[in-house]
Amino acid sequence: MTAPHSADLHTDPRLFSGLDVYAVAGNPISHSKSPVIHQRFAEQAGQRMHYGRLQPEINSFAIAAKTFFDAGGKGMNVTVPFKLDAQALADVLTARARLAGAVNTLWIQDGKIYGDNTDGAGLVRDLLAQGIELHSARILLLGAGGAARGVIGPLLEQSPKCLVIANRSNAKADELVKLFADIAAKHEVALESRALADLESPTITQYPFDLVINATAAGLSDESPLSAKAVVNIFVPSSFAYDMVYGKTTAFMQQALQRGARVSDGLGMLVEQAADAFLLWRGSDLASAIDPRAVLAKLRS
Repeated sequence: MTAPHSADLHTDPRLFSGLDVYAVAGNPISHSKSPVIHQRFAEQAGQRMHYGRLQPEINSFAIAAKTFFDAGGKGMNVTVPFKLDAQALADVLTARARLAGAVNTLWIQDGKIYGDNTDGAGLVRDLLAQGIELHSARILLLGAGGAARGVIGPLLEQSPKCLVIANRSNAKADELVKLFADIAAKHEVALESRALADLESPTITQYPFDLVINATAAGLSDESPLSAKAVVNIFVPSSFAYDMVYGKTTAFMQQALQRGARVSDGLGMLVEQAADAFLLWRGSDLASAIDPRAVLAKLRS
């Protein structure tokens, strides 16, 4: 690895005198669009700041993050595979970070490291911006890992008719149903768990869904969590299929298109969760100064 490239993957706040410095941490991280997104927000809001990348070794996130903050770093976005490490590092967790069980946004305040999770809020805002009605909707969430857990709370707060969590084995999905039972009851949502195989059965899955969200990593390897039999059961032309993977039409999205449904990748979620992080760092009074949809449109072009 050449020196300039390694420098690109290790943002040292001391090199940017007079600027507030932020970074995104992940491994790998060179593909990340976060620096471009935050630079756009900074331009829109007239903020002088630098946003770079950090690529800690797999078992060295805490050391890398502490080094970054000790050197004057102000805030950090955290992506795969470090969201659990970020939660462990934070001195103070927001309520939604505790519920999500993972942290994707860190910042320094009064000498303490704060942790939040903006993924769920970002997903909800992207769906609403695309005209997807969440109130009273039938929602199917595929997967029961960290990505799924991070969005359940914000989805329940939109008061859908039901939220079904489907996973290869339904033990993990059962755990999430127990964990979010109180929030579901508060918002009068029927919260259920199923095994992916149950989606093939017309007696168990008796109706199609308005919204199907893929929170599994299947899209990264050009696979889908859904069998051909399940696809026929859950998609109709009025359905909307959302894959958290972005930058390509995944196998899951292709299945939905073949059933006449509308589809979206997760790029809008990425931009919207970044907007939440930007406002946490720079101040909520800048909300009217930034335009996430314009940033998204620029990325798509």
